[in-house]
Amino acid sequence: MSRAQEILQHVFGYTRFRGQQEAVVEHLAAGGDALVLMPTGGGKSLCFQIPALLRNGTAIVVSPLIALMQDQVSALREAGVAAAYLNSSQDQEEAWATEMDLREGRLDLLYVAPERLLAGRTLAMLEALHRDGAIALVAIDEAHCVAQWGHDFRPEYLQLAILAERFPGVPRIALTATADARGREEIAERLALADARRFVSSFDRPNIRYRIADKDSPRQQLLAFIRDEHKGEAGIVYCLSRRKVEETAAFLAEQGIAALPYHAGMSSEVRAANQTRFLQEEATVMVATIAFGMGIDKPDVRFVAHLDLPRSIEGYYQETGRAGRDGLAAEVLLLWGAGDVVQQRRMIDMSEGSEAFKRQARSRLDTLVALAETTGCRRQMLLAHFGEASEPCGNCDTCLTPPQTWDATEAARKALSCVYRTGQRYGAGHMIEILRGEASEKVMARGHDQISTFGIGTDLDEKVWKSLFRQLIARGLLAVDHERFNALVLTESSRPLLRGDTTLRVRTHTARRRSRREPRVVGRDARHDALYEKLRVWRAETARDRNVPAYVIFHDATLLEIAQQRPASLHQLAQISGVGDRKLEAYGAPLLALVSEEAPA
Repeated sequence: MSRAQEILQHVFGYTRFRGQQEAVVEHLAAGGDALVLMPTGGGKSLCFQIPALLRNGTAIVVSPLIALMQDQVSALREAGVAAAYLNSSQDQEEAWATEMDLREGRLDLLYVAPERLLAGRTLAMLEALHRDGAIALVAIDEAHCVAQWGHDFRPEYLQLAILAERFPGVPRIALTATADARGREEIAERLALADARRFVSSFDRPNIRYRIADKDSPRQQLLAFIRDEHKGEAGIVYCLSRRKVEETAAFLAEQGIAALPYHAGMSSEVRAANQTRFLQEEATVMVATIAFGMGIDKPDVRFVAHLDLPRSIEGYYQETGRAGRDGLAAEVLLLWGAGDVVQQRRMIDMSEGSEAFKRQARSRLDTLVALAETTGCRRQMLLAHFGEASEPCGNCDTCLTPPQTWDATEAARKALSCVYRTGQRYGAGHMIEILRGEASEKVMARGHDQISTFGIGTDLDEKVWKSLFRQLIARGLLAVDHERFNALVLTESSRPLLRGDTTLRVRTHTARRRSRREPRVVGRDARHDALYEKLRVWRAETARDRNVPAYVIFHDATLLEIAQQRPASLHQLAQISGVGDRKLEAYGAPLLALVSEEAPA
């Protein structure tokens, strides 16, 4: 057994590496630079934590969020690793004590925020350590923060390229779960890692079930999703606006669900308190803007729901990836409508970015809309965006309940023609009245009952026409003119359809059927279910005593394996994934006692 495998087993409690972990560890431990792309929950942290224990000196880990630092340091200390952090949450005395531990060589890993790292005092301290050969490596976590196209862009990350100059000879590793080919190139360029070896793992998260549905009373849809399928489970609900966050959290709370709001407009004290509750409690739902989530290391998030369309397919992948980090079954739900597309495009058009930036943003939005509109496997399309070929997954809504489609070519031509013949000055509601031959006051006043498209769409009901206009907007065949009260206007993309050069198939508008959901099996029988629940209660009490999140003690997956395997000795318990030497010593006796209490008669 290699030294790296010994650390993996005895410190972290895992019997084998996953995917490319071992290759990354060996490369970094040997002094090489690396750019690592692994999905959320894929074990990125071990890629630098194990080399940190293999190499001389202290590993410096750049991390963008205080919560992430605190979680990882708590987990490392539970495993017996000497770890600490430097950030703004500490008072001066705590920071000085950490700096002294660093200077005296008592730390294996030091987590630091990028702005703290770049401060003159910190750089000078690290340069002194470097002269003594006491820096093991530098890890840059959440490296996509350097990419200016991303919504997690952090300007201070752009300055991290100086680490190559200040600490020559020190291996560096940048890690992210979210970057397509273009993003990878930007990360490598901006962090001076052009020559680094790249490790790109599969982006697939097979334990996540993807579901996308049309908005139809979204609050009630969300409530049914949580009550019927995720009662008593932790989850995240994303909303685009702060107001919607507050209103949605209040609505869920009124319905008896432990929901908390989180957005940048709240005081830092309230945000921190809500985040702590979410991390430490096992059945809390966080309703948030995208200000929440990056670096949140909570493994037992069983669902993520979006009540608004995310800004890009990368954002969608990253946000949904916060579900099921422990590898157990999780589900993600996106509710969307044409209004979301209109709002996102308007935000892009009104942004201060360059035209090149806006083109990229529109392209990324269009890709996400295509994912929402697809009648094929969602996972297959999502992975294809990241350059990964795959077969239909059998675990998304379109695989489980294939959508029906219809040939909307003629109806779409009628709709586009109606927009043209009314001067491209009106919204979808007015178009539908004309197409359906409804002589409303507004239609009559403008003489639109006399145009050739009046009444040519009576064969379709109002809901079908609404669905078609939504899909025409989503596919870019119609645009919305915000300067003229959201009037519909034709785009260049509509010309081939109007000329008869192409056809159009769209989803049939039907009441959305719920995807079949396989029950998550906790154990092999009721006896194991009871043991699993007792283990969760013990874990919660232990976590409260130690003032750490429950998952820092053990992940759900570890408790599940204990309930299934029912170890009868410390040796057997040591074989359970996630039980390292330190945790075996600290918690072995009470765990075995709980298992013994549930022994069959």
